[in-house]
Amino acid sequence: MTTRDAGPREGPGPAPRQRHAGADHTRRHAAYPLALYVPAAVVYTVIFLIPTVTAFYFALTRWTLFDSEFVGLDNFRDFLAEQNLRVGFRNTLVYAVVTSGLKVVLGMGLGVLLTSKLRLRGFLRSVVFFPVLVSTVAVGITFSALLRPDTGLVDKALAVVGVSGPDWLGDAGTALLSVALVDVWKGVGLATVIYIAGILSIPQDYHQAVAVDGGSAWHRFRHVTLPLSRPATYSVIILSFIGGLRSFDLIWTMTRGGPGFTSDVIASIIYKQYQAGFFGLSTAGNVLLFVVVTVVVVPLNYYLGKRQVAL
Repeated sequence: MTTRDAGPREGPGPAPRQRHAGADHTRRHAAYPLALYVPAAVVYTVIFLIPTVTAFYFALTRWTLFDSEFVGLDNFRDFLAEQNLRVGFRNTLVYAVVTSGLKVVLGMGLGVLLTSKLRLRGFLRSVVFFPVLVSTVAVGITFSALLRPDTGLVDKALAVVGVSGPDWLGDAGTALLSVALVDVWKGVGLATVIYIAGILSIPQDYHQAVAVDGGSAWHRFRHVTLPLSRPATYSVIILSFIGGLRSFDLIWTMTRGGPGFTSDVIASIIYKQYQAGFFGLSTAGNVLLFVVVTVVVVPLNYYLGKRQVAL
């Protein structure tokens, strides 16, 4: 017998069977989450990626349902030359800032109120959230009737106390603000639910510590609730701002962008191009709106996320 046959090999590594078993175990655990990602990836590709790439292509064409003609950047130049685009862009930013700001303030206030020791708070939570469930078009039609001059319920209520209400939707100075307030009424319920979840997740030890130090309810709100509900504020701002920049259905239902073009937003300008049959031009507008939302929201998301981590 040679020295090579004297006994089993010794080495620092595991036996071959153990190495294969470990590799099989790793592959099994790696394949399981991958199988869960595949359906979501397919849905995301079909619903988002393919339409987005297709929209970028058709924005460079003059197209109908049956044919298309490549025109390069002409659609973008024509859309940017729209006479009311500057007004629409300004209105879009104003609408997004007003609606998101009011949803943050009112949502936090209602969230604090509805997490306090209040009777019927469960019922009140349902009442606050109910407008979120109502169709946006139905809300627009209802408030269009309520805000009619002289015959609307709002002006009649103001007349009882001796106040003459304006033409809420027919006056260039009040049309966009009126729609924004209706948007806040409809969407503040979702902001409130987010704040309720954020406030209830704050450990009670912090509130008790402030109470032991003799702090009032304002001190608890200022030093505990407000800073520790920052993640909820972050979510409300991002969701509301994106919704405001993409706003269309409520504005179109209530004012059609009027009077004139005074309440037009970017989305309503795009829709008017669709109505006129300029499909390539309106597709270019959609691409520009996508770029605007991305340029505004991505830095905002980074800034708010950075401040959230810093806490």
